[in-house]
Amino acid sequence: MRLAVLGGGGFRVPLVYGALLRDRAKPRVEEVVLHDVSADRLAVIGHVLRRLAEGHADPPAVRVTTSLDEALRGADFVFSAMRVGGLAGRAADERVALELGLLGQETTGPGGVAYGLRTVPVAVRVAERVAELAPRAWVINFTNPAGMITEAMRRVLGDRVIGICDSPIGLIRRAAAALGLDPARVQPDYVGLNHLGWLRGLGHDGHDVLPALLADEPALRQVEEARLFGPGWVRTLGALPNEYLYYYYFTREAIAAGRGRTRGESLLDRQDAFYAAVQADPGQALAEWRRARRERDESYMADVRDTAEAGERDAADLEAGGYEGIALALMAALSRGEPSTMILNVRNGSAVPGLPAEAVVEIPCAVGGAGVRPLATRPLPGRFLGLLQQVKAVEQTAIEAALTGSADLAVEAFALHPLVDSVSTARALLDGYRARIPELARAVPGAV
Repeated sequence: MRLAVLGGGGFRVPLVYGALLRDRAKPRVEEVVLHDVSADRLAVIGHVLRRLAEGHADPPAVRVTTSLDEALRGADFVFSAMRVGGLAGRAADERVALELGLLGQETTGPGGVAYGLRTVPVAVRVAERVAELAPRAWVINFTNPAGMITEAMRRVLGDRVIGICDSPIGLIRRAAAALGLDPARVQPDYVGLNHLGWLRGLGHDGHDVLPALLADEPALRQVEEARLFGPGWVRTLGALPNEYLYYYYFTREAIAAGRGRTRGESLLDRQDAFYAAVQADPGQALAEWRRARRERDESYMADVRDTAEAGERDAADLEAGGYEGIALALMAALSRGEPSTMILNVRNGSAVPGLPAEAVVEIPCAVGGAGVRPLATRPLPGRFLGLLQQVKAVEQTAIEAALTGSADLAVEAFALHPLVDSVSTARALLDGYRARIPELARAVPGAV
């Protein structure tokens, strides 16, 4: 099989290739085509992959190209991990919001809306080329904001585009481990949108064991999310929230924590240093990548973890892997007919009562050779459903703004967001983002 990776010069691509190297079942990916707009970044990641492949029998062949059509032609799977605007765009997503006294974060709040506005047009053009050149390919989307981008690409590709994220499986893994259970043998009752969901139950041997976890203070404190939010708050909710809900439940603290150097600004400097180091000495490519990856993983959400006194990330979490394992498991289920249940970003239909049928939601799904089938969820209480409905309205408005170039709709998307406190501020956000991010200015050129 052939896998095309869009954003192939990205820092996390070696994680995907490493997972492919460990996969020996048939059929397997035999060729990986990396696509990126930067030939220099492709060359650096190519050096890392060659070092990773050393000592492996029959590693997947690797090609690199700056031609999208060349990458897509003949692909069986397309993995989308693009970053439109690069890390400089992410840094602007965060900084513009912070300068207006709002949350500055990559996917949550106004930064996520800005990221979506400039990314949706590119993602839809990619979907159109996939439909033309590889109509039977499955597209696995990790491009953020993942739910919004998956929903936009569905307009062209329908059910053949699926969004993935590693946050839910990490939460489930930690909850199971705190109870001494095998994560592979629990059934999660997880529901929400990408970066906005809750683990409401955890089935094991026919019983929901989540209430026992919530009642067991020492066990609960083993779960990073419980330390992040505080055991008292998760017991009040009766659920374990996805870590990104910190930005909604503790907005003031998150804004204060981000007033220094933002995550995007730090990553921009670190990754520039990584690419420069490998260009200067390709022989050290793998060592440099491993060092940079360790720094990146250890600093993930470090600002809010410090503020909430959540402590250091668990070593087991750092070693467990993330989205690359989900991508490989999804490809295996689809191509080999290996039945699996996975938490994915898919069309809602009637699975989550209270959300539009066409909305992309993040829920457990049955996956196999016939495709992906979302599993019905229990009705949500108003305190959860109301937030989902509001944020989904933001996402759908942002998609329309991006596809029409409407500045009025872009302002509406910002203003509707629960983390934006004024229509005037929404207008200032759009002005600020257009001034600093050329890709967004091109996507939304109209006057307000």
